[in-house]
Amino acid sequence: MHVHVSHAEGEAKFWLEPRIELAQNIGLGTKALRQAQSLIEEYEHDIRTAWQQHFGN
Repeated sequence: MHVHVSHAEGEAKFWLEPRIELAQNIGLGTKALRQAQSLIEEYEHDIRTAWQQHFGN
């Protein structure tokens, strides 16, 4: 399970399992990555629910 993050400066991919961690980064700075990870952590439940509804268990 993963999530993609798009930003004007670039994009990133974060794994959600087994824990939230950066999988790939193209052009995002440290501050943008920290903000993205913070938002993913804040909305983790919603992201997981949407993933499961879209892809199934």
